[in-house]
Amino acid sequence: MHRALSILLLQACTLIALHGQSADPPTTQALLPRAIVPGNKTPAAPTSWRQRYELGPGDVVNFAIFGHPELARPAYRIAPDGTISYLQAQNIKVAGLTIDEARQAVEKGLAEHFRSPRVIITPMEVGSKRFTILGKVAHKGVVTLERPITLVEAIANAGGLEIGMFEYKLIELADLDRSFITRAGHRLPVDFRRLLHEGKMKFNIEIEPNDFIYIASNISNDYYVIGAVASPGTQGLTDDASVVAAISRRGGFTQHAWTNRVLVVRGSFEKPQTFIIDVKKVLAGKEKDFKLEPKDIVYVADRPWSVAEDVLKGALSAFASSAASNWVNQSVPSILNP
Repeated sequence: MHRALSILLLQACTLIALHGQSADPPTTQALLPRAIVPGNKTPAAPTSWRQRYELGPGDVVNFAIFGHPELARPAYRIAPDGTISYLQAQNIKVAGLTIDEARQAVEKGLAEHFRSPRVIITPMEVGSKRFTILGKVAHKGVVTLERPITLVEAIANAGGLEIGMFEYKLIELADLDRSFITRAGHRLPVDFRRLLHEGKMKFNIEIEPNDFIYIASNISNDYYVIGAVASPGTQGLTDDASVVAAISRRGGFTQHAWTNRVLVVRGSFEKPQTFIIDVKKVLAGKEKDFKLEPKDIVYVADRPWSVAEDVLKGALSAFASSAASNWVNQSVPSILNP
């Protein structure tokens, strides 16, 4: 008897310890695939919607009560505020709940009017899980995740990469070195060129709800000025484009800008070249100004830093936000008013 009790206590302690570990807040690493497996895709993250599907606004479900076929109600859409109503169970909050948890919530709402109601909820249409793909693909926009798909499938479903004429040649209009995918505000380490041109399937990650995919343009001569400047954004390249001129054209430094070191990022996201420019010395005539090239990123930090690695991640994240908003500002008006 004492031996069995000891074993039960040991199992209970183990479960409590495991529960405490799983309660830790997710880190950035939790957003990424844990390991590579054979096949054409990487495994989904542990908290993926594939393991736990939660209802949300836009989903459509069917209702029924066991033993009462006359009370069956098809095609109920979850409201934008995440609630749903069925018979006397009004405005039941089901967003973030699984089918089984939603069933229990609705049964609780009906308990005053039915004796031990056994509610049956079946999904009819998936509408709450979406991702966005913009840039140089044939069909841009917000896409509903009706089933699990990979990054390659998402690009293929969007009609593939755009191809067009440039200087009398048919070329691919996508800049894969500057394309990116973000999740929960973090850029994922995906090399689009190696994925799409070399077939490196370790980069073929599973798409999650609210992912943002941006396929950059290969024919743009713009550069980006971001960070602690008065008007961050895109600037058209001219013959006299330089770091000092670029910052001047974007309204100059803000009050908290760190002017001793301005970072210039050039090349692909996976293997970027970095250049550090001391604007104070340039203005004092002690150093030459740095000449910019198309697609350069000029990043002004709002705090002191010593080596490029200290702010490179922030610079690339700021670029991702700037590139996406710039595309929307330029493209949405033309889409709405063709």
